Amino acid sequence: MALSSSMVNIVADIGGTNLRIGMLDDTGVVKNLHLYQCAEFSGLQVVLEDYFVQHQIDSSKVNACLAIACPVDKDLISMTNLPWQFSQSELKASLQLRSLYLINDYTAIAMSVNSLDDTQKVKIGGGKAIAKKPIAICGPGTGLGVANLFEFQGQWISVGGEGGHVDFAPTDDDEVAILKFLKQKYPRVSAEQLLSGLGIEQIYQALCALHQVQAQDYQAKDISAKGISGDCDICHQAMHQFCKTLGSFAGNLALTTGAFGGVYIAGGIVPRFLEFLAASDFRSRFEAKGRFEAFNQSIPTYVITEPQPGILGASAYLTQQINNEVVCL
Repeated sequence: MALSSSMVNIVADIGGTNLRIGMLDDTGVVKNLHLYQCAEFSGLQVVLEDYFVQHQIDSSKVNACLAIACPVDKDLISMTNLPWQFSQSELKASLQLRSLYLINDYTAIAMSVNSLDDTQKVKIGGGKAIAKKPIAICGPGTGLGVANLFEFQGQWISVGGEGGHVDFAPTDDDEVAILKFLKQKYPRVSAEQLLSGLGIEQIYQALCALHQVQAQDYQAKDISAKGISGDCDICHQAMHQFCKTLGSFAGNLALTTGAFGGVYIAGGIVPRFLEFLAASDFRSRFEAKGRFEAFNQSIPTYVITEPQPGILGASAYLTQQINNEVVCL
């Protein structure tokens, strides 16, 4: 369904460093995409006002969907990695917006997956995705984001949560050793402690301790570069272990949700080493679920390579809301 030309539909993806904002044309395609540096502005309203002025937008005609990297379940929004705080209701009233939707950044990523084509994702194993079946998303980055997507009465509903903080469950001797190493630092070890940028560093440190090798002061980018190139054997083992643990975690998501629509890997880490991931034990660990191995074998896994899934997801969410509003009129 085409979007009404009498409305101005704005979407944004707001992180701790950058804010991207654009508007949808009548077919739902994003145009006039601008990048703002968050640190240069005192708050979100200032950015929105600047964008409206630049494009001569009447804010009373604006439907806005803003994907933001923090919880959005309360009216007061306090960003996790940015000193911005605002009331959703006051922001809408102050700018006189027609409608305002605040969604979590992983809700946006989840909402993007059904619009991705083969140039925006890479399939790694499994069968064919089944239309309208549940979809699971996880994304190693600064942390480990998780979301699930379900179809209900013709609409897609994203169900979030804190799935990245489930207990880490080791499945082989190396992972048991890694768990013991991390238990010296933390009273409880979550999946995020391995499946994140920090996780890569901690896997490396644990393997150095296991093999009685002096750990270097490497960051995640150093470990991944040296591991993928083969310049450092322990780094290579660390990256291989990261892929195995990610496969187990993604496979657990598939079991939990019955994700026959596919399991998608998002975040900024994995797209940097797709060939390494495909050649690793990622997929075998995804399928290694005992009596339910056949259950997971048919479920496809994808890596999202689209650089702006948050903008795409905010667009999909806003379009669905507007179309639903039109149907209900």
